Amino acid sequence: MQRVVFIMGPTACGKGAVSRALAKRLAGPGRDGGAQILSVDSMKVYRRMDIGTAKPSAEAQAQVPHHGIDLVEPGAHFSVAEYVEHADAAIKRIAAAGDVPLAVGGTNLYIKALSEGLFPGPSAEPELRAALRRRARIEGSDVLHAELAQVDAAAAERIHPNDEKRILRALEVYRTTGRPISELQRQWGRVRRYDCVFIGLRRERADLHGRINRRAEHMVDSGLRDEVAALLDEPAGLAPQAAQAVGYAEMIDHLRGWFSLDAACERIKIHTRRLAKRQRTWQRRWRDMTWLNIRQDETPDAVAQRIVKRMAL
Repeated sequence: MQRVVFIMGPTACGKGAVSRALAKRLAGPGRDGGAQILSVDSMKVYRRMDIGTAKPSAEAQAQVPHHGIDLVEPGAHFSVAEYVEHADAAIKRIAAAGDVPLAVGGTNLYIKALSEGLFPGPSAEPELRAALRRRARIEGSDVLHAELAQVDAAAAERIHPNDEKRILRALEVYRTTGRPISELQRQWGRVRRYDCVFIGLRRERADLHGRINRRAEHMVDSGLRDEVAALLDEPAGLAPQAAQAVGYAEMIDHLRGWFSLDAACERIKIHTRRLAKRQRTWQRRWRDMTWLNIRQDETPDAVAQRIVKRMAL
């Protein structure tokens, strides 16, 4: 079975820099082959969404081959199934080159789907789906999200109030089966699709929050406002999936005149910290995870060296 090394952890913990340092070490003298990076990030798949997704620079991508980045236009819908199809093909190419696939990212649904398969769930009920969609148009997706929170708090916690498609599916599953979708999802995926090695990176809370705050400020200073404005001006605009991403949703609200730029930046910090908390909570439940605590002054190369020694890569 093909081995895939997953580098996981909350947003802004340094996964990208560590994975690139690890790839370079695995390609060092005396080693056969090397490593290539497969992004496991639901927002890095969108072209021209660069600043707000902290996408690796062209220089970084030239140093280490990256996959799973810039796959679709920002106005397009991109499903988990499409991601898994792309990722499987990328893993085959990486393995054929004699390299180790490093699956790097923090999108939990992508990680679970890639490692354990897609959750099929019950078949769609057209009449029920149509009724829920009508309610969403009349009452708003936030009302249905609140309804979902009453019957499946776990699902509501991880689904954005504007993500109408996933809200409707979660309510549909509950109405059809009488069981929360989060409960059914916990029971799926008992068999791994790959020989998975899970490495989790974590930092002290104050250190992580400091990194999140500095990154948000850097994004705004680097032109996030202009990036979002340009995307909104495109004929297709931003798909709901892309528009709800942390950093983009807040900047859209700023461009609508709802918040000042400074207030939007503060909201990005707050929402990113909340995202990191959700990621930490989910990843703590992941079985077979090897956790590495990163010191505030530790370099990516030093962390990569620890990974090589500890995991015997």
